[in-house]
Amino acid sequence: MTILERLALFFVLVSLITASATLAVAYYGPEAIVAKVSNYTAVSSSVSLAATAFPTPAVDIEYQPAPMAPIFAEPSERFIRPFTTAKKELLESGVEFIEVNFSTKQIHHFRPNGTVGTTSIMAVGDPQGWGGTPAGLYSVLDKNERTFSASAEAYMPQAVHLYGKYFIHGEPYYASGEKIVSDVSGGCIRLSDTDAPAFFNKVSKGLPALVVDLDYDDNFKYKASRTRPTLALTAKSYLVADLDSGEILIDKDSTTVRPIASITKLMTATVVAEHIDLRRNILVTDTMLERGFGETSGLLAGVNYRIVELFYPLLTESSNDAAEVLSEFLGRGHTLTLMNEKAKHLFMNSTTYSDPSGLEDGNQSSAQDLYLLGRYLANNRRPLLDITRGRKVTSFGQVSFALASLRNKNNFQTEPGFIGGKSGFTDVAQNTGLFMFKVKTENGEERRLGVVVLGSEALKGDVDKLRDYTSEIYNLDFD
Repeated sequence: MTILERLALFFVLVSLITASATLAVAYYGPEAIVAKVSNYTAVSSSVSLAATAFPTPAVDIEYQPAPMAPIFAEPSERFIRPFTTAKKELLESGVEFIEVNFSTKQIHHFRPNGTVGTTSIMAVGDPQGWGGTPAGLYSVLDKNERTFSASAEAYMPQAVHLYGKYFIHGEPYYASGEKIVSDVSGGCIRLSDTDAPAFFNKVSKGLPALVVDLDYDDNFKYKASRTRPTLALTAKSYLVADLDSGEILIDKDSTTVRPIASITKLMTATVVAEHIDLRRNILVTDTMLERGFGETSGLLAGVNYRIVELFYPLLTESSNDAAEVLSEFLGRGHTLTLMNEKAKHLFMNSTTYSDPSGLEDGNQSSAQDLYLLGRYLANNRRPLLDITRGRKVTSFGQVSFALASLRNKNNFQTEPGFIGGKSGFTDVAQNTGLFMFKVKTENGEERRLGVVVLGSEALKGDVDKLRDYTSEIYNLDFD
């Protein structure tokens, strides 16, 4: 039986109206209970503290993950291209959905009758800053004629809620009526006031939304210059793949699920950044610090820290205390729910998170899944990767932690071609790592590679061997 034959293409919307204490259930599709799209149930129970709608009903649709199959087989190459796979299956199934494409700056509305509507995008977030717009497979959680953004202190007309603090909306304006005019948004997808009302009226709750950050259309192919020799590593799983084309250069057991240790903290930082105004403060308590393992210099009970400041000890010296403190802002349990939901949004269908730091063995993933997380961070949450390199990102003010006193454990932070990444270790997981590098081909073209290593006895040595191997086989120059 094919994947498409197994798809259950139905939609569920559950709206809880607290004022009347009445539970209303609306079904999207003939007899829907759970909706699956491209092997993923596409909706989130995400709650944002950065945007408040008038009103905001709760929407919860359960995830039912299926085995991940992101590889597109070609005559002699393999590619990790889940966006391509998802769109292909959505189109073949005939389900109604929207595709938001950052490259073309258009939204395509695919309908069951075969017609396609197109809406132009005025602006999306800056992928190099904190306001990057999230890519992935989502669904419309809610829509309101007007929503207030607490972080921007502005109103968003015809607001369609996709995820966290992110909406598709018309031109935003302040309480005075003055419009916000800029080439980039704060992270939402901005439409013109001319197009927003029609788009708003045509979309419904539960509608799948495939948000594509980068098309796989550069047509670059790696060519091996020599026969591949045997590669001896201590790692149980590894992968090297192009972040832009999705082409796999080398891998071993890259779909096998293993403990990932502190690589977990990258997802902790991601969901916190996407649901909270990073300028908000959190008061550190003794209880928070007692839950973590180890001590973090400069992180003290009874002191208020801005959310963004805590990313520095979290992502450089891998502070378990910082992970616990950050998870408490939304509630530890809810933060873990968001982390697991985000994994499904990013097609990381083999990934589970059981704590925010990675100490527990229940934090598990595969090399291919972690590659997808690395690709997402490189394209949508670049400041987090900059912090892993030890860089100070000061868009929200100064950092109270002395970066020089934080020991960066990410191995490659001093190398000019290092884009960012995270290392980890527990006794069960052994050494783990997710790293991104810039390379140059023999023709001088710059490419980006993701390197994932799991279950390693010698992390840096294994990564260096993978880099040397790909450099020799494909004539690549790691800066």
